[in-house]
Amino acid sequence: MSQSMSRKKPQSRSRPSSRSRSRRSSSSSVQRFLRAFALSAFAAFSVASCVLNPEWRDTATLETVLAELGWQSEQPAAVPVASGGPYAQTRFSQCRDFFPLAGTPIVPVSPGLRELCFSAFAILHSGQTKTPVFVAQRLNRDMLLQGQGVQRTDRFYAEARLPSAERAELADYRNSGYSRGHMAPAADMHNDEAMAQSFSLANMVPQNQSHNAGAWSRIEQDTRKYVMRSRGDVYVFTGPVYMGRPATIGSGRVAVPTHLYKVVHDAASGRTWVHWQENSAASRAGPPISYEEFVSRTGLHLLPQPGQG
Repeated sequence: MSQSMSRKKPQSRSRPSSRSRSRRSSSSSVQRFLRAFALSAFAAFSVASCVLNPEWRDTATLETVLAELGWQSEQPAAVPVASGGPYAQTRFSQCRDFFPLAGTPIVPVSPGLRELCFSAFAILHSGQTKTPVFVAQRLNRDMLLQGQGVQRTDRFYAEARLPSAERAELADYRNSGYSRGHMAPAADMHNDEAMAQSFSLANMVPQNQSHNAGAWSRIEQDTRKYVMRSRGDVYVFTGPVYMGRPATIGSGRVAVPTHLYKVVHDAASGRTWVHWQENSAASRAGPPISYEEFVSRTGLHLLPQPGQG
């Protein structure tokens, strides 16, 4: 056998067919298209959400946008308190007089936050918990004296300015075992209009009945006594706190707070203190905590920051 015949021909490297190259190119194009489409969709949703919800401006995230679109769990979540943010600057452009130095609060971002102005208080409402995040009041001696002749109405009503999916209904509290606990107390109201508005369910949380009539009532009375002695305006912020996944009441799943707070700020003296109460029958009116401790626990910056206002 000749030497030339005994040599094996070198195997040629297989080259991808034009059809294979075409498939890979097509797949890559599809991936690029889907990525671009997803980014474009998120950008569009973000812009639209920030227009509809100004409190999200500069803080909108994919999570908050999707949540606003309704892609969230059935159970209401706790108000986020992560110290790292993101945070939102509230505006309350129609009722800034309820805030010291007109400096509106900075709060952790949460889907469904809505600002409501009333004649004697302002509410930042959570569509997730269907309760306030806080209720802000400005009180003074003259207002409390004026309110002494106002008759309590006890006409509770659902807040029509809130979407039905974000608000508590009268039926949610019925036979729940919880009181409709005022955050801005009816006894603080200085005229008939304010009294009627205080019975909006947007101003309520499910509250332990014994706590509402006991320790909490004592705190409300002591706050009014202090306002009567004060030299000027006293700003009061009241609201619920949710630790972990809250219990709920009614078919609307109104969240039951684990704790309640009341921040009292005397504008004349600059003093601030915070009543912190467990929402239970065993709670007793005890010493307040500092404002700094309150911020650490909740992430809520209710008083003006340096340079704000």
